[in-house]
Amino acid sequence: MGASRTKAGKKPEVGERPAPQEVEGRVMALDLPPSPDLSPEMQAYFDKCREKIGFVPNVLLAYAHDSAKLEAFAALYNDLMLAPSGLSKLEREMIAVAVSGVNRCYYCLTAHGAAVRSLSGDPVLGEMMAMNYRAADLSPRHRAMLDFAVALTEAPWTIEEEDREALRDAGFSERDLWDISAVASFFNMSNRMASAVDMRPNRSYHGEARGLPDPQEA
Repeated sequence: MGASRTKAGKKPEVGERPAPQEVEGRVMALDLPPSPDLSPEMQAYFDKCREKIGFVPNVLLAYAHDSAKLEAFAALYNDLMLAPSGLSKLEREMIAVAVSGVNRCYYCLTAHGAAVRSLSGDPVLGEMMAMNYRAADLSPRHRAMLDFAVALTEAPWTIEEEDREALRDAGFSERDLWDISAVASFFNMSNRMASAVDMRPNRSYHGEARGLPDPQEA
């Protein structure tokens, strides 16, 4: 066996292998310890997260340095993303990912990309939402919804009645227009906070809902 080969008979690697990523459990770049005065409601919320998904999302841990800010963030998030709406949970997650793609928010693309994969059962759709929603085969409803959310993200001052009318033409109600706008606006704020403090997604998100569905069951 030549000296250029390893004991397993393979050629030695060239170049440098990157270190494993996101293995330290870091939440964000700021050294802000959790508040010792979290309310019983927030403690129960954390317990529910552990029971339901197996961990507390790092965005909540980041806000946990201030109980009032955590409660305000969680209340607004849960109202926008989980409360009754003319938009499905998946549609709201699609907006979150399309907006986060424009803003290149690592945390939200990872966390909410996982949600799109899970809710849709289609990891390909999740990748398309994160990278370029225009590459997806979308219905007129979803294309109009995401076009509006992205326009609101990229150039909010250009939004006018023509843009709202495009949503109405796609079948959205006046309340739906509000909800699309509110979800897009929330994630623009959340993206900026996550980037400002270098918020890191939980490692579990990276592996969620990656399996392709069986074509015979589709």
